[in-house]
Amino acid sequence: MSEILQPHIRLSSKNAAKYALLPGDPGRVTRIADYLKNVKELSHNREYYCISGTYRGIEVMAVSTGIGGPSTGIAVEELSKIGVKTLIRIGSCGALQSDLKKGDLIIASGAVRDEGTSRAYISTAYPAIPDTDVLFALIESARRLGYPFRYGLIRSHDSFYVDEEDEIDDFWRNKGILGADMESAALFVIGGLRGLKTGSVLNVITEYRGDLKEDINQYAEREDMSMEGERREILTALEAFVRIDRMNP
Repeated sequence: MSEILQPHIRLSSKNAAKYALLPGDPGRVTRIADYLKNVKELSHNREYYCISGTYRGIEVMAVSTGIGGPSTGIAVEELSKIGVKTLIRIGSCGALQSDLKKGDLIIASGAVRDEGTSRAYISTAYPAIPDTDVLFALIESARRLGYPFRYGLIRSHDSFYVDEEDEIDDFWRNKGILGADMESAALFVIGGLRGLKTGSVLNVITEYRGDLKEDINQYAEREDMSMEGERREILTALEAFVRIDRMNP
């Protein structure tokens, strides 16, 4: 655990909590603050906006990671160095199965490593999977809160502007993959290598064969069911922290 100020997140062990939410969007950190008490702004550097607060008496952090595996990996490494032990990604995703609707949640039980960051660490033979306690806590929290969700495998990738995007989506859809994001595989692999407890709960913002650009614009403008899905994933992750903390006082 380092008291040295980390170069990107601009935090040290003096700021650390046991638990951290990892949204991609810095704007989502501001909305997470609405669910916390005793909120403090810790730092804001590049894509990394960091706050702390309490939820049901438990101290938590929220740290934005930006888009993609590289910036997520930096956040995970530096949070690990200052003493954070449990990290849950709360992100957005595109659905690959037709029964998933906007605002539904996907709780990742593993990720296809179709991105570059995790490969920079170790061969693809190493699995991208969450911590079992975190996975079960997320599932139980979503179930008790009554939110529509599925758990299973997702795919992490590096761009949604490749020329063969539809063909790639169809391939993984036919293999049973639920949805796609850009960060979970890096989180799972780096977390596994560094001895961290990690998890990922994703908010469906575009349905299978939906209009990706239009859906992302609507989410950015805080419209439609995507914002309800964001509320659901925030509360699911926070309640999961409560469950984990009770299991490991």
